[in-house]
Amino acid sequence: MLRTLFKTKTYQNISPKEAKKRLDENPDILLLDVRTPEEYREIHIPGSKLVPLNQLDREIEKAAPDKGREILVYCLSGARAANACSQLSAMGYTHVSSMGGIRSWPYQTVSGR
Repeated sequence: MLRTLFKTKTYQNISPKEAKKRLDENPDILLLDVRTPEEYREIHIPGSKLVPLNQLDREIEKAAPDKGREILVYCLSGARAANACSQLSAMGYTHVSSMGGIRSWPYQTVSGR
């Protein structure tokens, strides 16, 4: 109840460098892209799973049935990722981090599906 009253943030923000390190060390991490399908086709991080923000509540359990699985979330600039992290935390996901936007990702990207 206090979390709801005071809007306590229940996820962490991490840098692209930290996200890359975690992804390299643990292939079981879910890298979640919450942008639109069009944005995803244009450019995305290899290995990421697309679940658009407006479908997150309906589709996340297919992508991450284990609520204890580590999830790294990104979007274009970071705003949707933060929103998604808040929603995921509210749904009971316990290991959620926002890595901001793909605009700040200095590593490999791909285009297409």
